[in-house]
Amino acid sequence: MQTTQITLPPDAHILLVKLAGIGDLLLATPAIQALRDSYPQARIDLLVTPESAGLLQGWDAINTIIVLDKYLFDDLKQMAKRPQALLPLQKLWQTLHSAHYDAVLLLHHLTLRFGRLKHQLLMRAAGAKWRVGLDNGHGWFLNVHVNDGGFGAMHEADYMLALAQAVGAQPAHKRLFIPLTDTERKQAREIVYGSAASSGKLLIALHPGSGGYSTARRWAPDRFAQLAEQLYRSEGGEILLLGGPEEAALHEQIIQMVQQISPTVPVRSLAGKGNIKVAAAILELMDLFVGNDAGLMHLAVAVNTPTVAIFGLSNYKAWGPYTDATRATVVHLDLACMPCFYRGHDLGTPEGCATRDCLTHLTVEPVAVAARTMLKTLKA
Repeated sequence: MQTTQITLPPDAHILLVKLAGIGDLLLATPAIQALRDSYPQARIDLLVTPESAGLLQGWDAINTIIVLDKYLFDDLKQMAKRPQALLPLQKLWQTLHSAHYDAVLLLHHLTLRFGRLKHQLLMRAAGAKWRVGLDNGHGWFLNVHVNDGGFGAMHEADYMLALAQAVGAQPAHKRLFIPLTDTERKQAREIVYGSAASSGKLLIALHPGSGGYSTARRWAPDRFAQLAEQLYRSEGGEILLLGGPEEAALHEQIIQMVQQISPTVPVRSLAGKGNIKVAAAILELMDLFVGNDAGLMHLAVAVNTPTVAIFGLSNYKAWGPYTDATRATVVHLDLACMPCFYRGHDLGTPEGCATRDCLTHLTVEPVAVAARTMLKTLKA
């Protein structure tokens, strides 16, 4: 990979731009840690969306978290009708420009035209000497370029690390990270165990949902129901369905399906129980996580929970579990049309095709085998 590499002053002021969801932000944590380790005296600020703003709160690798709701500025016509909507942008411009950054690292691909425009404006607002980013041929506004070979040419976490390395950072390890407090872990134990110290049972977490951006990534609810029954029959323990409050109805549907197959399977929903960091602490208590390509999958990896990830239309080479192969595996088909979401230098089709053969043809058996194998390997 060809890069233009620089070295920053020891006390550099660095801005990291990651306007994305929790999964994407987690994939940037190895790069953030590499920057902190290499520049312990630096001031490192992070620009994020409201959705992911609380995820890394309290982490000593970051000095300041700045929040921008990028979706407020996606509709130019509405902005023209409501110029007052530009006031937060004016405030952000002043905040960034007054910080006197030495370098801005854009932790994004330059995929969409309007997205590129927003990124250029952010770079100009910061007024930094060094503008660092992935270049797919549209990075004329950068002056430190890291070659973008397209989605899946490298894992997204490795792309982020390449950006950190372009300013002289060297990673000591390649692990995702989320800071958790004793209070969050206590809340998690209360949600999972109630008043008991521990259930003593094998705990298997399933995530049948996904982010709202692409619900097409979801494996069918009846497959998750069959998987729950099969894993309980072979492994015992308890099945917990994880997800946000918007997935409560999906969980109820799956629970009803499980009870129709076998009323004795202990399965319950934790939809919306606690915030995202409490959800991470819950995942830390699990013996196994099985779920779709979504933020919770990356949370499970970040807390070192054994993970089985189900992939269909999205690019597992770009977004799969970023951990050792002994701790995670991806279950997927190999169809000529795959992936159709995040393919090459294009966004692709977030909702996939009409038939979604990549997921409808993925049966329960390979997922159940992967789950049992993961549990067996870890017990050995």
